[in-house]
Amino acid sequence: MELQILIGLLLTVLPFIELRGGLPVIVEYTTRNGLSVWPYFFIVLVLNILVILLIFMFFDLLHKVFMSMGWYRKAIGKILSRLQKRVDKVQERMDRWGYFALMLFVAVPLPVTGAWSGSLIAWALGLNRLKSFLAISGGVIIAGLLVLFASFGFLSWFLN
Repeated sequence: MELQILIGLLLTVLPFIELRGGLPVIVEYTTRNGLSVWPYFFIVLVLNILVILLIFMFFDLLHKVFMSMGWYRKAIGKILSRLQKRVDKVQERMDRWGYFALMLFVAVPLPVTGAWSGSLIAWALGLNRLKSFLAISGGVIIAGLLVLFASFGFLSWFLN
């Protein structure tokens, strides 16, 4: 596998860069070399979606370990407790629109709005994991398509 593809795949799993940075690198390489972008596109989507599961597991493990430390328990415990109280107050609206909003947040192809941030938000708010995973995955797919189309210049065709 070429170095540029590996760089694109690495960018895909990095926080704040994700597929927004990795996919254009791969699209440029495949276009320049006359390769189909589709296999790489699906690999990028799968990698970015797998990040969600890793983040949930990682934060659960770290949170458990750090909760045994007084400074963390005092600082983060209070923040998470306040967040959970707010979530409890708006639970009905959260069930109706919150996961859709989470999907749209992740779907916006801008830095800091990807799977990493969406997963961190879902984890911090104590949202249902399955619903969060599905919403964030949907956002990743939408963002992936938008970035793919933008990389091919399709969006510029609509804007003119």
